Amino acid sequence: IIICIRITAGANKPSPGGRCPSAHTGADEGNNIMTDNEILRRSQSLRKQMTKEERHLWYDFLKTYPVQFKRQYPVGPYFADFFCYQAKLVVELDGSQHCEPDEINYDNRRTAYIQQQGYAVLRISNRDVMSQFRSVCEAIDTTVHMRMKD
Repeated sequence: IIICIRITAGANKPSPGGRCPSAHTGADEGNNIMTDNEILRRSQSLRKQMTKEERHLWYDFLKTYPVQFKRQYPVGPYFADFFCYQAKLVVELDGSQHCEPDEINYDNRRTAYIQQQGYAVLRISNRDVMSQFRSVCEAIDTTVHMRMKD
């Protein structure tokens, strides 16, 4: 299941921001295996480098959400922006770079891998996090509850 949330009307591109695609990969999409210590260091590094949109969503909603979310959590060779084991859900925040053809292909491969592991992927634009925060939180809450009923 891919759930792509675009709360703002029209075909607006997500706001700029975020990191390059390699920020989300553990090791060239699985071509190289990272050790547990490397995974831990990479995850810690990504948490320290969170975008302003990720910080906003984490500190103002997900950190105290009743169902536990983890940030920059490894899923195979990738790192999920936000990961909820109980709901089998990955929440990804997308900056404007995710509208580029190469990024779309990369995101599709990444999403397919995460889905093969049994998780749904909820993609939310950075623009929506900043301009429609309440609606974003409601969408995440609805998705979590829907996923936990299954």
